Amino acid sequence: MKGSRASLRYAKATLSYAEKNGSVKDVAKDMNNLVKIFTDNNMLNDVLKNPLSAVEKKQKILNTLLPNASKTSKKLLNLLSTNNRLQLLFEIAKNYLKLFAESQGEVKVFVTSAVPLTSKIENLILEKSKKFSNKNIFIENQIDPTIIGGFILKINDIQYDASILNKLRVLKTKLLKTNTV
Repeated sequence: MKGSRASLRYAKATLSYAEKNGSVKDVAKDMNNLVKIFTDNNMLNDVLKNPLSAVEKKQKILNTLLPNASKTSKKLLNLLSTNNRLQLLFEIAKNYLKLFAESQGEVKVFVTSAVPLTSKIENLILEKSKKFSNKNIFIENQIDPTIIGGFILKINDIQYDASILNKLRVLKTKLLKTNTV
């Protein structure tokens, strides 16, 4: 819990600093690159979390991975390494991108489905999602065959679960409690 709150504070401070310096988009590009690097390479997070690894080694790795990072991003990396908080970098990058999207008037809607969404269904979800937010909405479709069918829609902190798996769980609970349908 402490790490998530700290990462959010670092992300907010970085966004504020970047807004003052006019480097918001450059930092967003760097943070996007970091998220991709962390997602593609699980070992990087382990190296950054390792207290036995020297801070200089960690800085060298990050400078190699982001050679063209903006000044603001480099200041963040230096601050995190100085405070021995590089283990928060992945969460900071994700939080920064979320805050950046919100500041640009964008909202990402997560739709989990058993199969990829068709364009017709995607348009229907976009239309219904606009009732919850008047911002620009972008859909990110995540495939999870374990939900069997239907979908799980998540907009900010609101989640609507219309999956077959959820309906089966509700039915099971009802049967176990009342022994009737």
